[in-house]
Amino acid sequence: MTPRPSILILLVVTAAMTLLPASAQERPAQSASPAISENVSSFIRTTGGNDPAAATQAWLESVPRNQREKSNAYFEGGYWLILWNFVLTVAISILLLTSRFSARLRDFSEALTKIRNVQIACYAILYLLLVYALSFPLNLYENFFREHYYGLATQSFAPWLREQLLGLALTLTGGTLLVVVLYAAFRRAPRTWWIWATIVMLVFSGTLVLIAPVYIEPLFNTYKPLTDSKIRDPILAMARANEIPVKQVFEVDASRQTTRVSANVSGLLGTTRVALNDNLLKQCTLPEIRAVMAHEMGHYVLNHGAKLLTYLGIFILIGFALTRILFDAAVKRWGEKWGVRGISDPAALPLLALILSTLLFIATPFLNTVVRITEREADAFGINTSREPDGMAKVALKLGTYRKLNPAPLEEFIFFDHPSGRARIRMAMDWKGANLPPGESRASGKQPATH
Repeated sequence: MTPRPSILILLVVTAAMTLLPASAQERPAQSASPAISENVSSFIRTTGGNDPAAATQAWLESVPRNQREKSNAYFEGGYWLILWNFVLTVAISILLLTSRFSARLRDFSEALTKIRNVQIACYAILYLLLVYALSFPLNLYENFFREHYYGLATQSFAPWLREQLLGLALTLTGGTLLVVVLYAAFRRAPRTWWIWATIVMLVFSGTLVLIAPVYIEPLFNTYKPLTDSKIRDPILAMARANEIPVKQVFEVDASRQTTRVSANVSGLLGTTRVALNDNLLKQCTLPEIRAVMAHEMGHYVLNHGAKLLTYLGIFILIGFALTRILFDAAVKRWGEKWGVRGISDPAALPLLALILSTLLFIATPFLNTVVRITEREADAFGINTSREPDGMAKVALKLGTYRKLNPAPLEEFIFFDHPSGRARIRMAMDWKGANLPPGESRASGKQPATH
């Protein structure tokens, strides 16, 4: 069940400033064995379905030990990658500052033209290219070799690299524009720049959410209308029942990149689109697909895009306020040594990236909690809309291919931006016990709903 619009726009700040490699969208996992869910269903029928805790445990224990260990290793390795990405950002920023390379990039840009905005643009392009090059080895390991090692990627190196370069081109375009506008605000409001920078970031984030489904995502995948009426019509029926203004469902050819299933309902102001990838169609039954799509519709109906943008604004405002204090202190102490003149000096961009990345790293548990809460709300909406508790539980197990199913509470608070598989299955079993007669379930269909 994919969340949020092109991820949590939350990462826009750091992504634009540091160009750390990141996946464009979250991609849930590959399929679990159908025999697993059948064994669990048999257990629930035997017990009468009256004990949600026991049913939840039965679902969790149905996953073979070797699969759980592999999933845990993949997800827990991500904890270290959060740290290494942060350390890399800090190292690059400090290198550019202490070597005065950032100051030399600024001087080079100023020598090219007298137009201030063009100077900023030249610096931004060179800076983003340099950071991307220095980050590429970790990017290659994290998003290519590691994904292939765990069986979650299908692309060979050449097409993967082409998509990376396309993403770089988009980042250079959008990131340069963002930096130019931010520095225009820095020059015109040197005392209150942190307020204006927050407004700029919110406008940029909102625009990204608006245009991404229509203009950006189709650059990486082909979207075509879903023709299988057995899958399409139940999805459109749920959309109509919840007043989602769509008339067709799109299928995405994600299997050429990944083995994971994914879906989303995204867009604003006439760009709303319901889409699911071909892996979801091949690997899941109709009840599972209904559960996934109802969850995604929950994000739309509950206005999670606008809510996350609001939360983002609060975090950005606090972050920029703290950045102003830390930035002024750093420039006062080391500015002359680094060749940094002040907030309107593009040579200070690595310092801004350093401070913002540090604040974002510290705030990780709180940012994850905000998203996890909206995901929990979408889960509740989804199960009440689809009425597919077993379908929801089966999908939670499939997501467990790449996300740890049964984490410790503190672990879930710090690292999970979605409810754990355990939490999702328990919600489904609680709902089932409260809404369906013992032993009955809408979950049916033992074969994948392929077309």
